Amino acid sequence: MTKIFRATLAVLVVVTFVLPVRISGNEVSSSRGVVSSRSELASQAGIKALRDGGNAIDAAVATAFTLAVTYPAAGNLGGGGFMVIYVAYGSGYSAYALDFREMAPAAATRDMFLDENGEYNSERALRSRMSSGVPGSVAGLLAAHEKLGKLDRQAVLTEAIRLAENGFQLPDDIARRIRDRRDVWLRSEGSKQVFLKSENDEYLDYNARDLFVQTDLASTLKRISKDGVKGFYEGETADLIVAEMQRGNGLISHGDLKRYTPVWRVPVLGYYRDYVIFSMPPPSSGGVLLVQMLNMLENFDVAEMGFGTLATMHLMSEIERRAYADRATHLGDSDFYPVPIRELIDKNYASERMEDFTSDKASKSANIEAGTVRAESLETTHLSVIDRDGNAVALTTTLNSGYGNGFVVEGAGFLLNNEMDDFSAKPGEPNQFGLVGAEANAIEPRKRMLSSMTPTIIINQDEEYLLVTGSPGGSTIITTVLQVIVNSIDHKMSLYDAVASPRFHHQWLPDRITLEMQDFDPKIVEDLRLLGHETVQRASIGDANSAQKIGNQIIGVSDPRNDGRAVGLEDTQNSE
Repeated sequence: MTKIFRATLAVLVVVTFVLPVRISGNEVSSSRGVVSSRSELASQAGIKALRDGGNAIDAAVATAFTLAVTYPAAGNLGGGGFMVIYVAYGSGYSAYALDFREMAPAAATRDMFLDENGEYNSERALRSRMSSGVPGSVAGLLAAHEKLGKLDRQAVLTEAIRLAENGFQLPDDIARRIRDRRDVWLRSEGSKQVFLKSENDEYLDYNARDLFVQTDLASTLKRISKDGVKGFYEGETADLIVAEMQRGNGLISHGDLKRYTPVWRVPVLGYYRDYVIFSMPPPSSGGVLLVQMLNMLENFDVAEMGFGTLATMHLMSEIERRAYADRATHLGDSDFYPVPIRELIDKNYASERMEDFTSDKASKSANIEAGTVRAESLETTHLSVIDRDGNAVALTTTLNSGYGNGFVVEGAGFLLNNEMDDFSAKPGEPNQFGLVGAEANAIEPRKRMLSSMTPTIIINQDEEYLLVTGSPGGSTIITTVLQVIVNSIDHKMSLYDAVASPRFHHQWLPDRITLEMQDFDPKIVEDLRLLGHETVQRASIGDANSAQKIGNQIIGVSDPRNDGRAVGLEDTQNSE
């Protein structure tokens, strides 16, 4: 910690905090494995895979396919995502990063979301069929399963098919969110058929505890179960996707679907104190920014500074400000742009970025540019899995906005993504999350759009410590993951408290700190303003369903901000 910061620390006020109001967050423990996701039914599908002799990869794939049925806001067949996998064996391990991010169709053009005056057209970028990138979820989940799973493909799809075909009772929150989008569903026949009930030539809303049956989706899942990747990217499902494109201004072609492939990448590797971090490389910005921020934070005694203090919140906000400035300039699809990953995660570079930091005054984002290097909707969803052998999966997947662009592929039963908005429509133009970008993230055919998804696994072999975490939340994903890690490592919180503790966020532009409503001491918030920070409040940030293994004890936690569920295998003890 710098001398200036130590001197100032003595006069900073320490804050007590209140945990967010619980919705239904839970904690489970088991020696045989846990799954934590946004849907109890999906978590149970993962546990079934473990019970049937599968490993963490089987469980994660089963959970993800089931989320496409039970959590349509973000679980998906028509979107994409990222997966970080840790495979333990004997005294060693292997770590993998799988990129199944959507790709721009071959017909995509750089200025496709600009109007005749060169201005960004949000309707076209977010709520048209043109906003859809080529889906990657099915190819990615099957690639992970084929490479590292133990069960056969049919086994990991069984529960998803059963729940789509036979239906399940809609939980209150999902029924409400579907009902709130009635106008969206009425725009297309495919969406009406799935999300509205047809009775006597009328389209009626679903209510809580109604049986939600998705026959077309079940048929799509059966084709995947039978034929694998070809059951989605070729044949009947592909024909239905292309037909949906042709009903509007969509760009995805048969060729785009047939050419889609997920990519196995080298995880971003970082070191924080005595811990090893594995996270996602580009086209996710998550892993690079996470390691960069931890590198900047490592020079300060965060444990001594305390949780929720003015000192800690000011420091972390300034770190986040600098990292997100770098994101806007340097991050994009590394297959198309020379992303300086090694330089951005270098500890010397982190020190350089903090040279102008002062403990008694906020920086101004207008004065903070990207560093000179040499040479992520709020409606995403994350799941975490650890099995009895210490294998682990962090998987984050999304349609971008909640329910994507609102168009269901007629006859196939799944929603389309609107991920094309995650490209930079033009330099400096904010996307729906307020994030800006430049040349590195410009639209190009077959390019993968930049993401904030941050599936992350952390280990310390000496302490037999394993943490699996991630979150939805658009631009707040990376800072949510950062705070869960810091809460666990520096503040020594239990996993539940590390996840449940209040969060805050800074992303360079707009120049402000976002805080969870009513969860921080008003005096600290006022002191942040006196330092020069603008602050705003929102109800909640993130949904960090996480898992942890210490010794032989495996813990699963669902974030109390949302109605998810952690489930353990058989010997589970629950605390509500």
